[in-house]
Amino acid sequence: MEKEFDLLVFIGRFQPFHMEHQRVINIALEKSKKVLVLVGSAGTPRNIRNPFTFDERARFIFDSFPETSTEIIIAPIYDKTYNDSAWIKQIQDTVTQVALQVANPKGGFQAKSGTADLKIGLIGAAKDHTSYYLKMFPQWESIDVSLERVMHATQIREHFLDGTFERFQVQETLLSKPVCNFLYDEFILTDEYAQLKSELLHAREYKKSWEAAPYPVKHMTVDAVVEQSGHVLLVKRRAEPGKGLWALPGGHLEQHERLMDGIIRELREETLIKVPDPVLRGSVVATNMFDEPYRSNIGRVITYAAHVKIPNDKVMPKVKGSDDAEKAKWVPIGDLREDLFFDDHYHIINYFLGI
Repeated sequence: MEKEFDLLVFIGRFQPFHMEHQRVINIALEKSKKVLVLVGSAGTPRNIRNPFTFDERARFIFDSFPETSTEIIIAPIYDKTYNDSAWIKQIQDTVTQVALQVANPKGGFQAKSGTADLKIGLIGAAKDHTSYYLKMFPQWESIDVSLERVMHATQIREHFLDGTFERFQVQETLLSKPVCNFLYDEFILTDEYAQLKSELLHAREYKKSWEAAPYPVKHMTVDAVVEQSGHVLLVKRRAEPGKGLWALPGGHLEQHERLMDGIIRELREETLIKVPDPVLRGSVVATNMFDEPYRSNIGRVITYAAHVKIPNDKVMPKVKGSDDAEKAKWVPIGDLREDLFFDDHYHIINYFLGI
């Protein structure tokens, strides 16, 4: 039977890949010659919202479709947290590249066809606000799949991490057997699992301490992006959340403190930077508020950050980790990697430096 589409695109984070995801792909395989699965948040470090790497999630998907894996193409999509246009362009570019491969299966000098004659669609389940992307690509026909069963990936991954879900409770009902094989035979035995479990319990305790508030609590923090001579000043976090990850010098704004005063205070407390206060304040070239709703795992946290660009010099100011920082270090811009960063700090740096 002739299939309706040449390529159907399915976008998600798949943290973890569950049975409703599998059902959507099965429907896509019935309708399309090829299915492109775009796995989001591919570059983030492990955290309780994104516990599994891109390679692990790709393995979940391929192993769940052993008989039709050749019809499935998987590609990574990286977060562009404060640049929706860059995120959209990344997806459009990836789909175009894959569509060209579908149109020209022999490749190389045999490539003669473009994508104009291909029928491309976007498939997904518009379950809540996280499915906003389904309306962002009007050039592709959109297929909205009705959910047979509401599955909350957040509950699945958190109950796996805290030990509430045992294998018999989830296999073939919430998760496929290959996914369970990885989770319960391999991942649960790793140091990474132990760290994530500790992070989850820490986040729950933190949220619990605010339960008595008569309204949803919103936290205000401040951060400093200090740049000099092609380097950015970073601190390595000493404790949870984000233990061992690199971060911007910063922290919670004090009750009677102005924003810039908080930025300078946190910068000095965490790095002991040897630069006079007037020079730091005079080197501020830009500021911005960063408010991505899921930027923090401890709750709703909004941060105000300043880009402090100190005049270039062959000798950079001395710094030393202090307070909550295990160490402070000037890191070359070229060495910055998303998977080493706490929360959205990589994207805050990217916003100011345009890297």
